[in-house]
Amino acid sequence: MKTRLLRYLARRCRSTSDSVRIVEVGPRDGLQNEKSIISIAHKKEFIHKLANAGLSTIEVTSFVSPKWVPQMADSIQVASSIERKNDVTYCAIVPNKKGLQMATEGKIEHYCIGTAASETFCKKNWNCSISDSLKITESLLDEMRRINPNAYIRGYISNVMGCPYEGNIQQSVVVNLAEKLLEIGCSEISLGDTIGTGTPRKFSNLIRDLVNIVPMEKIAVHCHDTYAQALPNILVSLEQGVRVFDSSAGGLGGCPYAPGAAGNVATEDLLYMLHGMGLSTGVSIDGVVGAARFICARMDKKIESKVGKAWKVEL
Repeated sequence: MKTRLLRYLARRCRSTSDSVRIVEVGPRDGLQNEKSIISIAHKKEFIHKLANAGLSTIEVTSFVSPKWVPQMADSIQVASSIERKNDVTYCAIVPNKKGLQMATEGKIEHYCIGTAASETFCKKNWNCSISDSLKITESLLDEMRRINPNAYIRGYISNVMGCPYEGNIQQSVVVNLAEKLLEIGCSEISLGDTIGTGTPRKFSNLIRDLVNIVPMEKIAVHCHDTYAQALPNILVSLEQGVRVFDSSAGGLGGCPYAPGAAGNVATEDLLYMLHGMGLSTGVSIDGVVGAARFICARMDKKIESKVGKAWKVEL
């Protein structure tokens, strides 16, 4: 029964498009919660290995206050010193005008902005209300487009499935926020299951309602794996037609403002599933596992992803 179901889903997924784009968030979301500071050289090498693995979109850092996220204190140095590849989009979190100034110093021309589906989380993570976050975002987008008219600008919505402070989130709140982010000019809307409480039915229902407002090609899914639901949630999102997914090499990640949240879905685990379904990504599992093992070794951590543990690859 399980095999027939997977074959059915694979056929449904291929009927829409057999190409999937992965947004690698390891250098930012994967590292931001680490306590031991990672050197600029190691962060750069991590990013270079991910780009060489074939990842076409990499979130390299976050231009936030080092007081709140010490791991990102070197964001300008890291971003400005990356050896860029022409076919890779290097983007970063930009929360406010100060962050945009830092991004410009760091030679970043593609951006990630955001809000949350929870007022409490928005105040803790973005230091403002949901309404104010949208106003800030709108003013930032105008300036970003002035800097780079062709900028790729992601709009993150955190806590789309649940909040560590407020509990369950109403689906209508997420849909309304997505509509507003699209209206003010975001290129793409990333749905963040920040604490990993989403289930396949919830994701399926959300995407079904969202596509009435947001074109499918502008929807991305960002899953954390707290309850081992990330891949099942991605699978149903694929079946609905989503073709952009966020992931982190090695399954690294966590949020300073979401206690107990596990890491992101591992890029290599996601690749293994996608490739096994006959979908193309242009990304090498060997390369991603090598990058994950490289950065984990520098943090004296064991790789936790299923594929990372089992895969045979030379570093």
